[in-house]
Amino acid sequence: MKGSSTSFNSITLTLMLIVFFALTSGTLAHAQSNSSADSEVHKGCSNRTLLGDYGFQIEGTILGPNYVLRTLTLTHFYGNGTQTGVDHVVLNGMTPEEEWRPSSGTYSVNPDCTGSASIAVPPGAPPLIYHFVVVNHGRKILLVVDGNAAIRGIGYKVD
Repeated sequence: MKGSSTSFNSITLTLMLIVFFALTSGTLAHAQSNSSADSEVHKGCSNRTLLGDYGFQIEGTILGPNYVLRTLTLTHFYGNGTQTGVDHVVLNGMTPEEEWRPSSGTYSVNPDCTGSASIAVPPGAPPLIYHFVVVNHGRKILLVVDGNAAIRGIGYKVD
């Protein structure tokens, strides 16, 4: 029984890291508008649009094993395409061994306010990739995790 518990913990940790990194990348989209809030003219986004702290809630299912994932992430975007953060991932009802796990990664914001991110995961695992859209003048980020998962998230600029 202990062997299956260790195997489950390894799988759970890997899945949690993948989800966390995907979410963290999604939070990287902080859009800054060059126009006033009431202007209907879209001025575009850039990596600089994501600057500061964002809180994310990420939920979904990791397909295959059909594990339910729920994650909270606090991500700091540096405005230059890099980010760091911490996350708390609950996978299939199991709480993480590390209450708040650190992460880091890269992101890219396109002029149309779409973007993508990559989060580093444990050695031997591929990076977590996600795509996002920056909305509400950079106050909100919508994201979806790429790969074998049905996971989406929403992030808000921390005031």
